[in-house]
Amino acid sequence: MPNQLSIIEQAQNTLIDLGIKFGPKVVVAILILIVGFYTGRWVGSVFHRWLSKLQLEPPMRLLLVRVVRLMVVGLSLIMALQNLGVELLPLIAGLGVAGAGVALAMQGVLSNLAAGLTIIFTQPFKVGEYIAIVGVKGKVEEIDLFSTQLSQADCSVVVVPNRKIVGEILHNYGHIRQLELSIPIARANDIERALMAIDEVVNANSRVLREPAAFIGVMTLADSSIGIAVKPWVKASDYVPVGAEINRAIIEKITAAGVDYPPSERKIRIINAQ
Repeated sequence: MPNQLSIIEQAQNTLIDLGIKFGPKVVVAILILIVGFYTGRWVGSVFHRWLSKLQLEPPMRLLLVRVVRLMVVGLSLIMALQNLGVELLPLIAGLGVAGAGVALAMQGVLSNLAAGLTIIFTQPFKVGEYIAIVGVKGKVEEIDLFSTQLSQADCSVVVVPNRKIVGEILHNYGHIRQLELSIPIARANDIERALMAIDEVVNANSRVLREPAAFIGVMTLADSSIGIAVKPWVKASDYVPVGAEINRAIIEKITAAGVDYPPSERKIRIINAQ
């Protein structure tokens, strides 16, 4: 029993000595980290306002602000470790060895990060543009370090990993798209009357862009029909609704103008007649 009491007393004395020796340093280190965290947020906000005046792309601003915040927080962490008396060189060497293992385990994440930086700096597309990539289409809503978000016509969002974008064939429509409508009419109709009716419909739609000019003309010829191509330019967000509006208006207009659709054909083959 006396031995146990002496061990407990010795442990208490050791804890008290450690508390007296390292307690103030730990408190100061915690204060340094807290001050560094809030300083990083403040510096990031100031830096973000300054970058906003340079008219940089949102992903670029986000990346630079995050880098500045991490630098401030990292500096405060180094100061806190130095206050505790931690040797930084062995720590950095150990982190390097651990980082190599983490990099091997997180190849997909790091490849997304590298691809995100490539997209941000090369800018093959920007926020607000309409693109088609890896089998999906949509308006670019956000470009992050690891993924790109595309909004769809049905109000859903497709999240594409950045590594799936870099190195693939990218179709960037920009902010406008060209509708590709085809209107069949009977060969016996007056072509000029049909073209004038379709042109009136296209020009009457307020969401059709005047520049670039719409293309309306004969594109295909068949035995009993003529195919008229209607290709107006619209905003990417109006692509689906404007197409439906024009199709409906053309049906009403060409019917009122006396233009007929091609007659339906049915071919009957008699294999064996007796």
